[in-house]
Amino acid sequence: MRIHSLEHEPFEGLANIEVWAKNKGHTITRTRLFKKEKFPDMNDFDWLVIMGGSMNIYEEKKYPWLVTEKKFIADAIKKKKLLLGVCLGSQLIADVLGGKVSRNKYKEIGWFPVSLTAQGNKSLIFSNFPREFMAFHWHGDTFRIPDGAARTAESEACQNQAFEYGKIIGIQFHLEYSVDSINLMFKSCIEDLVEGKFIQKADEITSKIGHVDEMNKTLNLLLDNMENEFGVK
Repeated sequence: MRIHSLEHEPFEGLANIEVWAKNKGHTITRTRLFKKEKFPDMNDFDWLVIMGGSMNIYEEKKYPWLVTEKKFIADAIKKKKLLLGVCLGSQLIADVLGGKVSRNKYKEIGWFPVSLTAQGNKSLIFSNFPREFMAFHWHGDTFRIPDGAARTAESEACQNQAFEYGKIIGIQFHLEYSVDSINLMFKSCIEDLVEGKFIQKADEITSKIGHVDEMNKTLNLLLDNMENEFGVK
């Protein structure tokens, strides 16, 4: 398949999604919005992956390319492309589908378990996941589940952690991060690590870095399921 990623920060790339894609023989192209790169033609990709970023989806005055990006996402949905949104990416998709994005009650940063909901247990994509799995989090906003979508995952800090809408998957948490990804977050966003009920300190995050291996297996399961269920045959 031809995978195209939308990237909002130099430190928020595909990470282990790219490893999976290359192992599968898929091609990868990307639009780096922080470099003002152009969007591709809709005919040039099969799967759109929308990555994270430190900005908020409603900061359109500060990041005017958000307006164009949302239109591009809406067009990709109309063309029935396969979509995966991660963190900011999931919020952008939710917003395009009519699910309001707003501040979550808690900021959630670090290693916290995610649980499947009743709808997640019945989902085509999530049903063979562990009922609870470890994920990495770095977010302060959350999305409302769009009308017609299934709420598939939750955590103690954030009620809406994932949704499924046809060939569209949005996940608020990160499964794609590598050790290098987390180190880049420390370098780029260390000021986010303030006191908070669901904010772990840098040394606590580092002490649990072994979760990356477990998380990568969950990522591969997600991507395999999406490819098998919705991929271009």
